[in-house]
Formats: sequence, structure tokens, C-alpha cells
Amino acid sequence: MDQFVVPQFIDVEDKIIGPVTTRQFVILLTASLVIFVAYKLADTALFIFLLCLIGGSALILAFVKINGQPFHYFLLNIFQTLRRPSLRIWDRRYTDAELKSIQELHKLPVMAKKQIAPQISRSRIRQLSLAVNTGGYYGPEEKNI
Repeated sequence: MDQFVVPQFIDVEDKIIGPVTTRQFVILLTASLVIFVAYKLADTALFIFLLCLIGGSALILAFVKINGQPFHYFLLNIFQTLRRPSLRIWDRRYTDAELKSIQELHKLPVMAKKQIAPQISRSRIRQLSLAVNTGGYYGPEEKNI
């Protein structure tokens, strides 16, 4: 029997520089570029505000984990829950007139006459059984020897 190696630790991200993963490095690099552009374009007070805002959010996105998942999954779950809640309540009450009209719309037609299935003889059942068991090789007219 062949044996196969089962990969382990598939949920561990690759590390680039020390304990920093690829995802964390890209987040921090992007935030530092945005902060650099803010340093060149903004005055001192606005730059300090943007530094705190962008740098803090980048650090949170890069390093904070909630329930073992990265913070951006947590944010996505929050937005999905707010957009489409999972609790659904149906409390529609019909009036008697609405119930009667619904019943009238969905009435089934009455069958005119009950049809009786034809009786099948034992010889016919044996012929069908032979045809099914042999895959149609022997027809019902042929006899076994």
C-alpha cells in the first residue's frame, strides 16, 4: 500500500524578515508609502494626525488577531453580518378572507374516475424478470433449456 506524506501546519504563513509574514510586510510597506506621501504634502499638524490614523490602522491590520484570525477577516465578518443578518423572523398574519381566497386558488381538481391498474399474470412477470436479469440478452419469447 502506498503511503503519502500529509502536509502539516498549512495555516502558518511564510515568514520573510524575522517574525514578520508576507501579508504583514505588504501592509506595513503600503502604510509607510502613504505616510511618506502625507509627509511631503501635508503640514505638520495634519501629518501627525494622518501618521497616527494610518500607522495605527496599519499596525492593527498587520498584527492583531481575533479568535485566531487576522483582523481584516474580523472586519469582513462584521460588514457581512451588518449587511445580511442571519436572524430572520416571519410573522405574517392572514385575514379570514385572504385565507379563503388562497384556498380557492390552490384547490386541486377532482378526479373523475379512479383508474384500475391492469392485472399482470405470473408468466408475464417471469418474462420481464428474465429480460431484466439477463440485460435483454434473452427475449421473453425464448425458453431456457
